[in-house]
Amino acid sequence: MPMADFVQLWVYLSATPLFGLTATLLVYVVAHAAYLRTGQAPWANPVLWSLVVLACTLLATGVPYPTYFAGAQFIHFLLGPAVVALAWPLWLRRAELRRRWGRLLAAALAGGSVAAGASLVLGWLFGLPEALILSLVPKSVTAPVAMGIAEQIGGIPALAAVFAVITGLVGALCGKYLFAALRIPTDTEEGWAARGFALGTASHGLGAARAMQVNSDAGAYAGLALGLQVVLASLLIPLAFKLF
Repeated sequence: MPMADFVQLWVYLSATPLFGLTATLLVYVVAHAAYLRTGQAPWANPVLWSLVVLACTLLATGVPYPTYFAGAQFIHFLLGPAVVALAWPLWLRRAELRRRWGRLLAAALAGGSVAAGASLVLGWLFGLPEALILSLVPKSVTAPVAMGIAEQIGGIPALAAVFAVITGLVGALCGKYLFAALRIPTDTEEGWAARGFALGTASHGLGAARAMQVNSDAGAYAGLALGLQVVLASLLIPLAFKLF
């Protein structure tokens, strides 16, 4: 293709919603192929590298984010059905969940409390501004919910979304190595369930996606933990701040 034609094509695509959709799909497909070639190594997480490549592309080309999102919103819309689809693995394990519901609820409460409490304590120790600390509190809840919680308790919703995404990526990247250091087994259903539940509790959707890629049991329990954190954090974090 002659350079002039390529430039004209780029100018056309970058100004239309087709750009965001095409760029997102193309970058993710390439990143996912590389992820599979590395044996699904955590450092090759396709979400992380897609984020990096797309951000660099937008900066280098000067394409405004609203123009990009005009096309990417079609993929963003699919997040809702994708989260709902996480209920299917849980339905298949409904008998196990009925037996374990008390322990799972206690684990979700403990994990969520530690995640939120650690943000408060560490933020205070490092002398961070109050608004920043309050934006960190819901970091282990999926981004849209974290934004709503931060707004209720006096944080900054946009920062809460950033912290939630970073937390999810860190969990997806480091979870495997942390679980190995803690010697959580991979040869039993209970071991995979523990890994998945921990990832879903600490790293919400990105952690659940990573767990689903590795093992079906881990993915199912990660989805459950994600849902529990959304409900518990939405109710308890604002209530705790009103009381104390």
